[in-house]
Amino acid sequence: MKKLAYDLVIIGGGPAGLAAALEAKKNGVQKILICERAPYLGGILNQCIHNGFGLQYFKEELTGPEYASRFIEDVENSDIDVKLETMVMEILEDKKVIAVNRKDGMVQIDTKALILAMGCRERTRGAITIPGSRPSGIMTAGTAQSYVNLEGYIPGKEVVILGSGDIGLIMARRLTLEGVNVKGVIELMPYSTGLIRNKVQCLDDFDIPLLLSHSIIEVHGKERLQGVTIAEVDKNLKPIEGTEHYVSCDTLLLSVGLIPENELSNNLGCEMDKVTRGPVVNEKRITNIPWVFACGNVLHVHDLVDNVTQEAEIAGKAAADFINNKMNKEEKDVIITHDNNIGYIVPQHIDALNNTEQMIKFFLRVKNPDENVRLIVKDNFDKTLLNFKKSIVEPGTMVTFNLPREFVTKDTSSIDITISKEQA
Repeated sequence: MKKLAYDLVIIGGGPAGLAAALEAKKNGVQKILICERAPYLGGILNQCIHNGFGLQYFKEELTGPEYASRFIEDVENSDIDVKLETMVMEILEDKKVIAVNRKDGMVQIDTKALILAMGCRERTRGAITIPGSRPSGIMTAGTAQSYVNLEGYIPGKEVVILGSGDIGLIMARRLTLEGVNVKGVIELMPYSTGLIRNKVQCLDDFDIPLLLSHSIIEVHGKERLQGVTIAEVDKNLKPIEGTEHYVSCDTLLLSVGLIPENELSNNLGCEMDKVTRGPVVNEKRITNIPWVFACGNVLHVHDLVDNVTQEAEIAGKAAADFINNKMNKEEKDVIITHDNNIGYIVPQHIDALNNTEQMIKFFLRVKNPDENVRLIVKDNFDKTLLNFKKSIVEPGTMVTFNLPREFVTKDTSSIDITISKEQA
């Protein structure tokens, strides 16, 4: 078996892996390797030819390929090594990564630190168990996006989309512009699960119907999809008898959620968050294994790639500090707790002693939409650290905020975050 040695190995060459590699290089890491299983860098951004990327990070509107190319060019102009079409098979506890590709065969890579940046994958029909036959014409929205934008193939003439996730909303508009009859988007929940701007720009502007609190209860067709039966659901998400109706279509796109790609993380023994389905990390994006970091959609599914980049830079900087022995070996965990309307918060805990940054960045999602709320952060002494108003919160859009590091002291043991209705 071929053997290599690097200071830092990054698994994944999408937006998280690229940004983490560049930040680690900027902070003094000498030998960096990116392992990417696809034949190109950039990940899913390569098929996202619509604009809307980079508004936060670059302060300008870019397409997905334009956003990715800025990081790819920087990596190519550096001495960061990249191995494409390389599949990581296993991560060993003694800081060894086992990978395989056509050129090298099996290769063992010794490393000082590792960043997990494998991204996420779409939920398929098997994950949501729609009853009915198994004809062709049913695929994920991301697969359809690849067909249309990369291969120039239109998947059908009459399309129904299940799920109002962002990829589904984007594809509703994309297919309409290509002349396809998009008959509607069916959403199980009583609200859209994608970004508000995507609902407005992709559905409302094109008069594409959005049926909330509805689901598909049966698929029809033998060889090719012929139609679906739709029904309204009650508050328990169960179909309401008598509300069924048939919609003819030859294509069904699924936009019903994303799953972080964490098979390697699980096998390595990373502690996992049951809600995000990604590793539990502290504010530096360190997992429970001191030399393993995680960032991007493998950690939790983000709404914007700009947020992925910011989080990856946190992990890249922290990995550099670890490799260059700039971290205090002593740790003091501060636990993060939250109220019932918050679905999850990342990071899940803070190290109070390794306090080199001035700000701690938080990402969270709420469970239910609400208006005119206040986000309040308190410590274990019931002291209010932050208190600010949000005019609207909804599950499709992440809430982000920075907590000044000076608020977390050696006496802090927990921080509680609540989002509640503003008092009149």
